[in-house]
Amino acid sequence: MTETNRYALIQRLLHWLIALLVLGTLGVGMILGFLGFEGTQETFGKTVTNALYTGHKTFGVMILALMLLRLGFRLALGAPPYRPPLTGFERVASRAVHDLLYVALLAQPVLGWLATAAGGYPVQFFAWNLPGLTGKNQALSERLFSLHEMAGWVIVGLLVLHIGGAMQHWLIKRDGVMTRMSLFN
Repeated sequence: MTETNRYALIQRLLHWLIALLVLGTLGVGMILGFLGFEGTQETFGKTVTNALYTGHKTFGVMILALMLLRLGFRLALGAPPYRPPLTGFERVASRAVHDLLYVALLAQPVLGWLATAAGGYPVQFFAWNLPGLTGKNQALSERLFSLHEMAGWVIVGLLVLHIGGAMQHWLIKRDGVMTRMSLFN
């Protein structure tokens, strides 16, 4: 496969960096969602609980920034052609899953940011507090956190489809599609 059949290096690096951040952030989000603040604090203690919340918010902001950067590179550089071409079903499924992942990975951190601010909590990026973007409104916060949680489950479902499709091409079809996004030859 030639370099023209691969995404640009910056696109591949962003893909894998975002993938790692998303997996970590989803994992922490599930812990916080299942246990709640009090349950997390009882299980892990106050210091770890605060670190989990700060880390979740920080990684969410990072995902938002990196996804905006990734979208810019995608619009500027495009995507390499599939060689061999995908079947009609594969093309439609691939496009749908990728587009929905982009939308969900942009919407998810925005929903979290707004929900956090509406709840009266700081929107943290490492040690800095970012602007809240909305005033305190508990009812709005609850609705936005509910949407944030739903978006998390949508992302999990899309990741299952995305990874499943990648495994299909890599292990079953062995058609070279995986090298398009691979960091290795």
